[in-house]
Amino acid sequence: QVQLVESGGGLVQAGGSLRLSCAASGRTFSSYAMGWFRQAPGKEREFVARIRWTGGSTYYADSVKGRFTISRDNAKNTVYLQMNSVKPEDTAVYYCAARISRTLVPSYSADAYDYWGQGTQVTVSS
Repeated sequence: QVQLVESGGGLVQAGGSLRLSCAASGRTFSSYAMGWFRQAPGKEREFVARIRWTGGSTYYADSVKGRFTISRDNAKNTVYLQMNSVKPEDTAVYYCAARISRTLVPSYSADAYDYWGQGTQVTVSS
């Protein structure tokens, strides 16, 4: 089992910055990668970014590329999402997720992930 707890959400003005954290506990040694997803009201959950624990390779959705940065601290079992130049359309509940193993399911699919956090609300005002 892997437990994930997000924090750092809140209200921010457009153009501002926010950093989300996701603390992982439990069988984190078996995690292959971590991802961030978001879900806005009335919309489906969408992929934001992914990072692998080993090597640290990253992958981003086009909508956040160049503005958001995903990183990890292996010693703390924590993954971060630095959000810069935020826009009102970034408003959503943000979820972190843990992927245990590498499969044929692509990283941008929620189905690739085995464990999810409870989410943290990010609201961007215009």
